[in-house]
Formats: sequence, C-alpha cells, structure tokens
Amino acid sequence: MIMHIRKNWIICMAVGLLWAAVAAQADPLAPVHPGPKDKCPVCGMFVAKYPDWVAEVRYQDEMTVFFDGAKDYFKYLFDIQSYDPDRSAKGIVSMFATDYYTLTLIHAEKAFYVVGSDVYGPMGRELIPFETRPDAEEFMKDHKGEKILTFDQITPELIRTLD
Repeated sequence: MIMHIRKNWIICMAVGLLWAAVAAQADPLAPVHPGPKDKCPVCGMFVAKYPDWVAEVRYQDEMTVFFDGAKDYFKYLFDIQSYDPDRSAKGIVSMFATDYYTLTLIHAEKAFYVVGSDVYGPMGRELIPFETRPDAEEFMKDHKGEKILTFDQITPELIRTLD
C-alpha cells in the first residue's frame, strides 16, 4: 500500500515538473487573451466583452495591457506615461491587434489599418486592422474606407480625428 502511494506521488511530481518545464518554455511574446476583469487603461471598458476588437501590449516582464480597439491602443502608445507612469515604450516587446476578418491577434506593427469606414468599434469610429493589404483593400471597397495606413503612418493627430 505504501509503495503504491509513493509510486503515485512520484508520478504526480514528475508530471508536475514536466508541465512546469513546458510552461517555462512558452513564448513570453505570444499574445494572450484578456480575463473578465481586464480593463482598457484609456477608456476603462472591460476588454473581454469585445473579443473581436482586442489589442494588446506585452512588456519585458510579461505584463500585458489590453485595449478594446486599435484606437485606444494607439492613444496609449502615444502617451504611455499618462496611463502608467512606471512604464515606457522601451519595455515593450510585442504588440498585437485583432484582424477584422480572421479575428486572430496579429502583430500590430505589421498590420494595415483602414481609416474612415462605415464600421464602428466599441468606442465609435475606429482603425480597422488587417494582416494583409489585399484584405484591407477589399474591406475598404466594401465599407467606404478612406485610406489604408501602416503602423508608422498613424499619428496622434489622426487618432484625435476619430474621437
């Protein structure tokens, strides 16, 4: 009986250690999903209520900041210190936005954003992210978009026009 209990304990410990090793090797730069209590630091909305619009910033310490759309995500990036005085852009290791068609998180800095469409997000007028330019072009035609921008083309002035 004691031998059986000891054997089960050893197996459980081995499985636990294996699971911990696998978890430790998980990509700390991969996107994660917001929990029910995660709020957008810009507008205060609960982000998990809007899974089709999620954007996020991951820091070196693996802290993730979630947003209910690309517009608030850019507001944060343009003025991180006002939302979190202990953070800066230097600590960011990855950024993600949700592709409008596939609903998957894509690298925000590689995305194409449609501005001025007839599609509104949780906070009204929004930047609509796409992983590919052809998808952005198709969306722009179907939804009266004004232009397609890359990450580097988005400015604080543009973001202010969306409010």
